[in-house]
Amino acid sequence: MAGPEETEAEKNIEIWKVKKLIKSLEAARGNGTSMISLIIPPKGQIPLIQKMLADEYGTASNIKSRVNRLSVLSAITSTQQRLKLYNKVPPNGLVIYCGEIITAEGKERKVNIDFEPFKPINTSLYLCDNKFHTEALSELLESDSKFGFIIMDGNGALFGTLSGNTREVLHKFTVDLPKKHGRGGQSALRFARLREEKRHNYVRKVAETAVQNFITADKVNVTGLVLAGSADFKTELSQSDLFDKRLQEKVVKVVDVSYGGENGFNQAIELSAETLSNVKFIQEKKLIGKYFEEIAQDTGKFCFGISDTLKALEMGACETVIVYEALDIVRYTLKDQEGNESIAHAARDSPNKDYLVDKATGQELEVVDEQLLLEWLAENYKNFGATLEFVSDRSQEGAQFVRGFGGIGAMLRYQVNFEQLETDDEDDFWDDDDDFV
Repeated sequence: MAGPEETEAEKNIEIWKVKKLIKSLEAARGNGTSMISLIIPPKGQIPLIQKMLADEYGTASNIKSRVNRLSVLSAITSTQQRLKLYNKVPPNGLVIYCGEIITAEGKERKVNIDFEPFKPINTSLYLCDNKFHTEALSELLESDSKFGFIIMDGNGALFGTLSGNTREVLHKFTVDLPKKHGRGGQSALRFARLREEKRHNYVRKVAETAVQNFITADKVNVTGLVLAGSADFKTELSQSDLFDKRLQEKVVKVVDVSYGGENGFNQAIELSAETLSNVKFIQEKKLIGKYFEEIAQDTGKFCFGISDTLKALEMGACETVIVYEALDIVRYTLKDQEGNESIAHAARDSPNKDYLVDKATGQELEVVDEQLLLEWLAENYKNFGATLEFVSDRSQEGAQFVRGFGGIGAMLRYQVNFEQLETDDEDDFWDDDDDFV
């Protein structure tokens, strides 16, 4: 689903897609045992799976119930067809769901889904049941975030990472710094200057080594960074101009530890455990805080609400689109009697159906397509040169964003005069959007 050098935002979008897929698959039910869940791990062999499906087809031909037999055979055939689309198993494995489900209206509908997960799925599964099995997909959502640690004291520095329960020391070096007091016969000023110079060089070396370990191909390779130490070196580093700005932005915690080296590493992990488990929360607070700052300073480089955000997106003005992960707004594609298409947005359960009527002619419009706005954004945001960030309403800032700003907004590359656009585009469908926010 995603490339090897995806950003944190892209990864969050992939996670959101899988969550949504799990929700819809778990709700699906079928008649009999005609719902196939097939998961092939990264090194699986397509020919072996095809042979297994052929054997299953032979076995299913003996099912006594005609309806069930035909449903199962149809699901196996669909699975075989999906498998033919792949010459080999993708690097992260392959997930296929095929079968007939019963819709809320009681009608039968075929489901055929195949995709490569956004990270390796080390499960092998084939089940034919009256429901889809999503347990292995849920495991993909378990956090595998990697955190960087820099432990520095007067004796040296250690660089390490923590991912789940796995800690790894990437690099360490020792340093010989002069103590606070010089020996007799030295000029106190000269000694202080030499000491300061050595400390400065030490901080510089730590900053340079941090870049080597935590930045790959110009991107930070950890979710967050913890600075730890027993002296004030860690604080000095965090505030230093020598410390790469990209890494500075990733610092989630600065902790005091009693030791240096590996003991200090272990202690830093313990002291920052709570912060690391809330890191998504912290990132969300930081992001929305930055957005609120733009509003407070009245920079004009922000917008909120569906209408303005989509206008800015269309213009290529959006740098970061921020959207509530459970926003229940549908994007409707409408057609008039002449075949002209237009777009409208409304909550699915909105009692106001004005968008189904053409204001100019009074004629009723036909809905030719409907899609969750969140899905449309997830599929199309890159076409507009923007990044997309999903936020929850679990933090105070998130809740305020959802309640006060409609759960959708953006930070802009440049100022946009929306009032002027409103006047210029009075007859445009964008103007209609205001009725549906």
